[in-house]
Amino acid sequence: MVTADLLQELMGKAQGRCSYAEARLVHDRSEHVSVLNGDVEDVSAGESEGIGVRARIGGGWGFAATRDISAAGAEVALARALAIAEAQPSAPATPLASAGPPASGHWEGPCEQDPFAISLDERLAHLFAAEEPMRGDERIVRTSASCTAIRTSKAFASTEGAVCTQVLTECGGGIAAVAVGDGELQVRSYPSAHGGHVAAAGWEHVLELDLAGHAGRIAEEAIALLTAPVCPEEITTLVIDAQQVALQVHESIGHALELDRILLGEASYAGTSFVTPADLGSLRYGSELLNVTADATAPGGLGSFGWDDEGVAGKRTPLIAGGVLQATLSNRESAAAVGLQESGGCARAHGFARQPIVRMTNVNLEPGDAGSLADLIADTDHGLYLENNRSWSIDDRRLQFQFACEVGREIRGGELGRLLRNSS
Repeated sequence: MVTADLLQELMGKAQGRCSYAEARLVHDRSEHVSVLNGDVEDVSAGESEGIGVRARIGGGWGFAATRDISAAGAEVALARALAIAEAQPSAPATPLASAGPPASGHWEGPCEQDPFAISLDERLAHLFAAEEPMRGDERIVRTSASCTAIRTSKAFASTEGAVCTQVLTECGGGIAAVAVGDGELQVRSYPSAHGGHVAAAGWEHVLELDLAGHAGRIAEEAIALLTAPVCPEEITTLVIDAQQVALQVHESIGHALELDRILLGEASYAGTSFVTPADLGSLRYGSELLNVTADATAPGGLGSFGWDDEGVAGKRTPLIAGGVLQATLSNRESAAAVGLQESGGCARAHGFARQPIVRMTNVNLEPGDAGSLADLIADTDHGLYLENNRSWSIDDRRLQFQFACEVGREIRGGELGRLLRNSS
């Protein structure tokens, strides 16, 4: 486990040399195992460790990172960060939004079974048991199963007195089958597309997914989709499964409300945003039934943590209430730029060698009072149920989008009917 002692000493040496400084010591570990068509496809592992230091002089930032985690290495990184901050063009020394009480203590995400303690043989046996039942029909040309484990250990300290450590474990997996016939190709996956489902959890999450228990159904549906009717083009009622809803919320709400995009400070990775600061409290994002929150405290969420990468405690923030935009996702600098007193707690860095920027936590569509999925379908006289994302496209302002799903089903008289292919 990483400790914050070195960083705390480093921040003491930064005092008086800048208006603010912070340091992160990060140890990342990952393992991925996959099987394909009855053979082992991939067994890979990665590991990195280093220190990232950020300093502010006036309104200018400097950042430096090093793999040398000794006291001497950390001091070299601090000196580089200070030099870069000093060299920045003159900018107003605007205050940062508050980080709240200085971060203190230790936090760990949920993990009942350490995924890194599960032997490779056991993981492969689990995957082959899920992949083998999908084989057998000549129309199935590709069968795959995979599992992933990630652990991030972090220590953080700042010149404002923050000192904390945290450990985040992520684990999950999935299966997929590809069927080909009569010039058609169809894919079915479980529990979600593009690699399966990963949660803040241990190996217990992979077991709970019961991949083998769904393998036969996934293969059968892939074959059935080859001859299923094409999804009709019509205006109708849509019921969308949780995995597809999550992606749409992520793309059209989560990214669009990242305040650095809104302020045009970030555009290189996923574009800017159609939202403006003036839209807060007035922009109608959806019907009065739409309520969305950003919640870094949600159990099992990949966006959950004890503190963000600026030492701001994880929090729950209403973003949309009654269909109207109420808040954005922010860090300390962007929050201050729009006059907010406190950071939104959304500063996140990918590894030790990158600066924290605004990235969403768990952005959740809150449940209403319409009941379960079965209740929604029973309440729909005529419509479509769409399941599992197949592809997506979205413009660089997060305004227009197109999503295709693996499978559609007719809803008639409150019941699910025939399969439909190529739904979007």
